[in-house]
Amino acid sequence: MPVDPGLATLSDQLFTWAIVLYSLALVSYCGEYAFGRKGRVAATSPAVEPVPVGGPAGGVEASGARRAPQAERFGRLAVATTAVGLALHLGSLVTRGLATDRVPWGNMYEFASVVGATAVVAFLGVLVRLPQVRYLGMFAMLPVVVLLFLAGTVLYADAAPLVPALRSYWIVIHVTTIAIGTGIFMVSFVGTVLYLVRTKWEAAVAAGRPPTRFPVTLGSRLPAAEVLDRMAYRTVAFGFPIYTFGIIAGAIWAEAAWGRYWGWDPKETWAFITWVVYAAYLHARATAGWRGSAAARVNVIAFGTMIFNFFVVNMVVSGLHSYAGLT
Repeated sequence: MPVDPGLATLSDQLFTWAIVLYSLALVSYCGEYAFGRKGRVAATSPAVEPVPVGGPAGGVEASGARRAPQAERFGRLAVATTAVGLALHLGSLVTRGLATDRVPWGNMYEFASVVGATAVVAFLGVLVRLPQVRYLGMFAMLPVVVLLFLAGTVLYADAAPLVPALRSYWIVIHVTTIAIGTGIFMVSFVGTVLYLVRTKWEAAVAAGRPPTRFPVTLGSRLPAAEVLDRMAYRTVAFGFPIYTFGIIAGAIWAEAAWGRYWGWDPKETWAFITWVVYAAYLHARATAGWRGSAAARVNVIAFGTMIFNFFVVNMVVSGLHSYAGLT
């Protein structure tokens, strides 16, 4: 079936506007972080004290009273803008699929778009359970905006039918679950990095030497370490079975397409490495002696292997999975 150029153009326009709205949401999240005396961190970081502003007694309270409503407005605007951006983003995926009469994740551009949308959905899901971390959207939305910018520039591919090797119902099952798992792991990665920053800040304060170097100084405005650790762990625990099922589905598809379940193709190898490292993180997180920063570093390494698999293996290494759609 030929590509519908009108729907393809509409998809690209919706994608562009989604990036614009995500960027505005990022700015709004930054506004909540900047204008909130303690942002939404107060309920989870009892150790953080208000910053003195000088003046007569009650000056701090007066300043907080003026700034807190601003932070709240920025926060609500950020979430609303994120939701509208997500709607446009999903519209971009739907119109891309309609334009090509197929699922809209047949190349790196489309896969990155799905990953970004999943990451946004995962973050909004986190807000339902942990609304006090809303202002962390500035950290969660930054990698999403960067990923989508790269998708729309470096990774962009024109709307086109699937290559013959991908014309299978397994692309719906395999690629969908891998993309969802990747987006969820992105949110966990952000939470883990912030957890490591917070623990360094807490250790420095406990030792009587408050840090003065960036990024450790950010720790004073972050939720308590246990909140960030719980956020990172729960997202991985939720995404890991989905990612596991995606790998299994890929093996079944490989047997149907190439006559073998596993052939240690570079893409398969690095997907397996990623799976092993995430399994190690979940095991370490539940093992005495490895909880805390040690387990968190394993989570960072796991996401690093996933990024390597997505960019380097797809764009540099040749293999049976070379369907990047790049020219």
